[in-house]
Amino acid sequence: MSATNHPAPSALGAGFSDLAHGSQRVFRSVLQALSHPGRVVELSCDAEVPVWANGPVGDPVPSASAAVLLALLDTETRLWLSPSLAGSAVATWLRFHTGCVVVAQSAEAQFVWAASLGELPALDGLCLGTDASPEKAVTCVVDVPMLQTTDADDGNAWVLGGPGIREQAWLAVGGVSAGARERFVALRAASHAAFPRGVDVLLTAPDRVVGLPRTTRVISCAANGG
Repeated sequence: MSATNHPAPSALGAGFSDLAHGSQRVFRSVLQALSHPGRVVELSCDAEVPVWANGPVGDPVPSASAAVLLALLDTETRLWLSPSLAGSAVATWLRFHTGCVVVAQSAEAQFVWAASLGELPALDGLCLGTDASPEKAVTCVVDVPMLQTTDADDGNAWVLGGPGIREQAWLAVGGVSAGARERFVALRAASHAAFPRGVDVLLTAPDRVVGLPRTTRVISCAANGG
């Protein structure tokens, strides 16, 4: 087959420099994040990623989320990309390195990658699994500019509660509008009512990941009177 149909890795971004160890490191970070909801987990990766097609000239796609999906996807997984990502080389990059299937409809996806909270589709339109097979629910990977733990004095933070969290935790999501934060809180509340069905979310910022499994309640400080 021609090289045009199968681009060389160097033309796309070579992925992990050490496939086995790189993938394992990222996978362990994701497991830690999901086991400790709301905790900011450092994500060490050396994956070479493609650049945006329609984004800032020469800027790579977000490396943390790209590395997470590079570690989690395989030939049996279906991935939906939000509009700005769908217009980049990342679809070809992920198909080349993982063999995943990129789908046009978010409802068909097992993984959703959204370039921002604003590009995250309505969660009730995604695959929530079933009461008998909740593990078949979608996982959403969402890029945000900044993630850090904070305290109750931060009026812009989310209050988190649920299994794996002692009483409450506070998470600051920086570089995101108040409207986008409140929309996400509302989406989470609606999907939370479907438990044990639901949506697991991984928030990624440069070199960081935070897990919000479906059991985690997300409340804005404003909505909570904080």
